[in-house]
Amino acid sequence: MNLNSQPIKLFLVVAFSCTNLLVSLTPILAKPTPNRSDAKTTLAQATTFTQPPIPDSPPPGGRVRGGAKRGPSGCPPPKIDLTALVPFTQEANSVINVWAQTTVEHPSWFFYVPYTKDSPYTVEFVLQDLDANEVYKKAIALPDKPGVIRVSLPSTAPTLAVGQQYHWFFTINCDKQKNSPPSFVEGVIKRVNLSQPTLKEIETAEPLKRYAIYAQNGIWYEALTTLAELRQKNPQDADMKAEWRNLLGSIRLDDVAEEPILPGTP
Repeated sequence: MNLNSQPIKLFLVVAFSCTNLLVSLTPILAKPTPNRSDAKTTLAQATTFTQPPIPDSPPPGGRVRGGAKRGPSGCPPPKIDLTALVPFTQEANSVINVWAQTTVEHPSWFFYVPYTKDSPYTVEFVLQDLDANEVYKKAIALPDKPGVIRVSLPSTAPTLAVGQQYHWFFTINCDKQKNSPPSFVEGVIKRVNLSQPTLKEIETAEPLKRYAIYAQNGIWYEALTTLAELRQKNPQDADMKAEWRNLLGSIRLDDVAEEPILPGTP
């Protein structure tokens, strides 16, 4: 036996073993490590709200921000005006249309309210049909702090009819004598039906998936309500916050996206 060949054989065995080890580790080393920021980006980019065409006969009109002309006793100018969390379009002639769809008989609306219960202001929500017949009216209590509140049509109120549009108003009157104009927002809501396959998909979907289905099918009110409920159940979830910012940013309400969703229904 040639003793000089032993070190050479040992070197070859060790080298071959190391090469195999590196090859086996390569897929593991090459696999990127997921991080929270990537997860937020993926979630935020996964869902986009599809705005249906605005009806043109007649156009809905409306007001998404509550900045009214202030009188001596009118509403003091807040940092962020009263805002309806609803999609809107602004036409070339500066006409604003505030309009969105629902699929339920008794939907919910969300509003950013800048004034608190310490203020002696009266607040009212009114729902009418397009012939100005009153469907529902309720006095609204101002919240403990500025934030987003939810106003729901109760089960005792008349149901919204499929295919019909309704005019809603949310008004804050800061002048008891009503000599100064109020701060108000208004818009039109329409109830529609989804296809049977889409309804079946919604029935079995997890809440976040339901939100995405509603958003992609242009159903604003259920998309917003579903996501708001998820945020309230998971207030510290960074992904939910990112998706909330993404949704409101898609309708140009980025400033309101940073405001808290207040608990309860006034």
